[in-house]
Amino acid sequence: MAKDAAAPGRLKQIRMVAQIIQQANPKGMPIVYASAAGTLALFVVIGVIFGWTWIVFGVFAAVLVGMLVFSRFAQKSQYSMLHGQPGASYAILQSLRGTWYVEEKPVAVNRDQDMVFRVVGFPGVILVSEGPPNRVQRMLVAEKKRVQRVAIDVPVYDIQCGDAEGQVPLAKLQRHMMKLPRNLKKGAVSEVNNRMRALTPAVPMPKGPIPKGMRMPRGPKMR
Repeated sequence: MAKDAAAPGRLKQIRMVAQIIQQANPKGMPIVYASAAGTLALFVVIGVIFGWTWIVFGVFAAVLVGMLVFSRFAQKSQYSMLHGQPGASYAILQSLRGTWYVEEKPVAVNRDQDMVFRVVGFPGVILVSEGPPNRVQRMLVAEKKRVQRVAIDVPVYDIQCGDAEGQVPLAKLQRHMMKLPRNLKKGAVSEVNNRMRALTPAVPMPKGPIPKGMRMPRGPKMR
């Protein structure tokens, strides 16, 4: 019963994502259909020559190729929707797979809605900012000093997320995080996070929106 009830929900979600793709790129869904149809056509030709069983494989291959292309367009469309929104980097950070503790509220924010988010994971403590370099650099330096007083010997990284030179683009933030070195053991990650949670926010939250409920494609787990 539960599986039967979940099926309409999944179909509805797929339709919603398809609409998002269509809005972001009108050519997106036609390309998805064309990739699936092209794959099936190729296997039909092979099946005519070498045997009908290839056509059966072609059906599964067409679905697989179609879903892969669909997923790729969905990812690009979601990044496009998030781009420029306050808190967009948080939406990416919360989709990280594995042992990551992402502080829901920014640990630093200014009147221009430049923000700094804190993440604790196997690399150590990571501070991720969003905003122009000339404004967020001072925020990162101040927050890094606060964190280092509690982190002691734990590595502290700072990452500027944005489109300016030297910053990490939003679409590459997840990949950049996964490339950080693994410095802590699993038990230490939880202990460090508890220490970080004892820090009080430097400033109150702004009144601007922070994207919530935006499900980003999850990347590979950090090993």
